[in-house]
Amino acid sequence: MIKKNLALQLIAGIILLAISCSCSGNKEKSFVPESEADLSGLTLSTAAGNYYEHKYSARSDVNVFATATQADALQAVRQGLADVFAGDDIDILERTRKKLGVKVAFYGEDAFEVAFCVKKGNTELIEQFNKFLATVPVQDIIDYWTKDGPSVPDPYSGNVKENAQPLRCVVCSNIEPVSYVGENGKWMGLDPDLLGRFANYLGRPIEIRLQDLGGAVAAIQTGQADFIGGNIFVTEERKTFMDFTAPYYISHPVYVVVDHDSKVHVGLAERIRMNLIRENRWKLITDGLLETIKITVLAILIGTILGIGVCAALRSRRRWVSSAAGIYGSFIQGTPTLVLLLIMFYVVFASSGMSASLVAIITFALSFASSAGSIFDSSISTVPVGQTEAGLSLGFTPFKTFTGIVLPQALHHGIPLYAGDCVKLLQSTSIVGYIAIQDLTRASDLIRSRTFDAFIPLLIITIIYFLLAWLIRKLLNLLLIRK
Repeated sequence: MIKKNLALQLIAGIILLAISCSCSGNKEKSFVPESEADLSGLTLSTAAGNYYEHKYSARSDVNVFATATQADALQAVRQGLADVFAGDDIDILERTRKKLGVKVAFYGEDAFEVAFCVKKGNTELIEQFNKFLATVPVQDIIDYWTKDGPSVPDPYSGNVKENAQPLRCVVCSNIEPVSYVGENGKWMGLDPDLLGRFANYLGRPIEIRLQDLGGAVAAIQTGQADFIGGNIFVTEERKTFMDFTAPYYISHPVYVVVDHDSKVHVGLAERIRMNLIRENRWKLITDGLLETIKITVLAILIGTILGIGVCAALRSRRRWVSSAAGIYGSFIQGTPTLVLLLIMFYVVFASSGMSASLVAIITFALSFASSAGSIFDSSISTVPVGQTEAGLSLGFTPFKTFTGIVLPQALHHGIPLYAGDCVKLLQSTSIVGYIAIQDLTRASDLIRSRTFDAFIPLLIITIIYFLLAWLIRKLLNLLLIRK
């Protein structure tokens, strides 16, 4: 029955992916807006939380389709889920438009200064960056990434000092040419280029990770990052909670629609090569898989040990101990895992210097301990008290009675429930990208942002998650059979 259910889940997931990732679109719509006034009655796609979502959400005549990333917003237009895409001109260059089969409807009149963000009051770092910016040919670097101009040598290359503290940078954009993961997992693009040159200028190595703007701001404010990049607009509102360097680019809005005259077609074999082979993108999947397995296995092991303690506390004769365990379980069950993860990362361990992976393991272990403790307690309670009394009357010690008589029967009832919770934990690890961990799900996001192909990456990680869940259940069922 378990195998049948899992198989049905996989088939249903593949069907849904195929439907959602169909690129057929609505070929009958040929109206091309020429100004913001023409957007009335249309569906506009853009990334959630950005300038365009806030601007057009205020218009009752425009339906805003907000997605997680700019790449997903572009894909929504290609699939016919939206009529027009709104973004920054640097996010969708001509070479990208040709590849996707879309075209510019019109450019907006607004102009935005783009700069890097630092923690409020960190004037020293701002002054250092502004001095650095005056020493490099910024426009030549911009032309290299946006217009395929000649490469620009880094005069500070090789200047990194031994044992220097890394320059910790967060990028909020995952699209070419602003910032994206290139070959062998290396961050590339305009912003990583400038930040890397600045790190060399300071004689420090560089660390770059991807986070949404909200998480990036929290990382800056808690001292977990030094810089935020990713085509960040300088606004008065943002100036109230973080400072900006001197601007290095002027961004303009661009509105994009499907080009029905385009003959773009990519076969299945080419899509597989594009998503896995080029730039060794398969390594993103394997690295993410290892990270997912590490977090899952360690969280299950630690959570199981803690769960035994929770079970013992729930069964304690001391009322305050059992009450404390009950309150702990209620708190964990009543708090979404994502919220708990963010609290642990940005509040509890914010200044500890602990890695994000370790914080995730601790968080999931604490969450798993609550459910595992409840399972252990209820499984033991299913064994009649007479079994224990019979063992003691035969001269067995309490320990022997429990391990030889009670525990095997409790395992029979508890293992299926325990296996289900292990699978739930595996599935829950897909949220660790919120604290900049590159797990299996985040690997899929990184690939999709480069290829604009949702089906192949999502299909691959769906199959991997299915196989991992099946393996967990299989191993625990084998344990039950042996017992």
